[in-house]
Amino acid sequence: MMNNLVVFPLFIPIFCAIILFIFPKQLRLQHLLSMIGAVGSVIVSAVLIAQVNRDGIQVLHLGGWQAPYGISLVADMLAVLLATAASIVTLAAVLYTKHTTTDEMKRHYIYPLMLLLLGGVNGTFLTGDIFNLFVFFEVMLLASYVLLSLGGGRVQLRETIKYIIINTIASSLFVIAISYLYSITGTLNMAHLAERVALAGQDGLLTTVSLLFLVVFGLKSALLLFFWLPGSYKAAPLPVLVMFGALLTKVGVYTLLRTFTLIFPHQPQVTHMTMLIMAAITMVLGALGAIAYSSIRSILVYNIIVSIGFILFGIAIATPESLTGSLFYLLHDMFAKALVFILGGTIISITGTDKLKEINGLIRFKPWLGWLFLVAGLAIAGVPPLSGFVGKVTILQSGIANEQYMMIFISIATSFLVMYSMMKIFINSFWGETLFSQGEEKASGKGALLPAVMLTALVVGMGVFAEAVLPFIDQAAQVMTNPQLYIERVLYNR
Repeated sequence: MMNNLVVFPLFIPIFCAIILFIFPKQLRLQHLLSMIGAVGSVIVSAVLIAQVNRDGIQVLHLGGWQAPYGISLVADMLAVLLATAASIVTLAAVLYTKHTTTDEMKRHYIYPLMLLLLGGVNGTFLTGDIFNLFVFFEVMLLASYVLLSLGGGRVQLRETIKYIIINTIASSLFVIAISYLYSITGTLNMAHLAERVALAGQDGLLTTVSLLFLVVFGLKSALLLFFWLPGSYKAAPLPVLVMFGALLTKVGVYTLLRTFTLIFPHQPQVTHMTMLIMAAITMVLGALGAIAYSSIRSILVYNIIVSIGFILFGIAIATPESLTGSLFYLLHDMFAKALVFILGGTIISITGTDKLKEINGLIRFKPWLGWLFLVAGLAIAGVPPLSGFVGKVTILQSGIANEQYMMIFISIATSFLVMYSMMKIFINSFWGETLFSQGEEKASGKGALLPAVMLTALVVGMGVFAEAVLPFIDQAAQVMTNPQLYIERVLYNR
């Protein structure tokens, strides 16, 4: 039986965005409707989690055309957990935007573009068709191009051009990979692709195509091929950076999770070993970048790269336990990255600079900001009992079981470097002699309090109440390690 609710996590934000494009100067309406779009998406996604937990995978065949001939939307636990997390992050970003963005930027469609980006993100999570995966990627990227350029500064425009060029190349390679896959299998439905690849056997040609997908999704997720990310993300406006840091690379990680557990799991000695090597190099280079810089934006951006490598470590091992750890850490990282970019952005807004040598003593008149940042930094470093600890320990235990001792060493070493980089921000920004008085604040920072507290509660709650969260993540990992469950529900409604 089809479930029409599956379309709503992407329909609600896109519909609200379309309305907001018509009324760009109605700022109260812009904020109110963007809140409604984000909250609506959170509620619908949470309802889908309950339905999937109770009744199994939910499917919607658009127009009544059954798979593999029509377009399918598929809500398994992996998709709905990520859609819920993305919607919560967008809600926090919308709350943060109200008090930290100029009216001029609001009139230039920042709210509808954020909702459009959410619609694209949720579309990639829920689509059951690999060509529409490309389509929703492009919807997300279209919104990100405009969001990155908002403000029109020279650096922004330069980085936007670079960002567009890199993503255009990646999208072209994506289409080429889809074309080769279609010419070999004769289908685009992901469940049908998985069935046909399994029946045919993943030979050398299909493995080559899978490596092309790895390159494409590696570019989009900043796995090894992250040369484009630091400059582009550092140029983004602060509220936009919250969504970029929490969502964009995570969509690339999701596509790697989906593709290499559903369609191409048959040659792990080639595909997964390549992924493992890329993950190791990504962690090392990202950690070195995080400790090398002394600006808040740079440190936080390079920490995105480290986390991508760590998540892919678990995906490359591809056991039920490692996939559980990777998904747990992925959800944690979406919340934690949104939190640190809100808090880091607030430090920059208050002081008017992101250079650590020009900031000191904020703890004296912004204690809430300092202690929230400390919690966020410890969570990202994986300190118990916060959310990052559970995912890291699960992945490391899987690494020990699979004798990946070098990867374990790299993971632990880079975790210490991540902690060092986060503590560098905390100590330099909040302790020491105050370099300016409270009256010289460039902004109050109060607009960050509500979204920061909300995300902090999630980061703490996921760690403290991990036993309540893990059954849902285990259910998602079960489908990833047993693709037949996905195939039978989508193709045969069993």
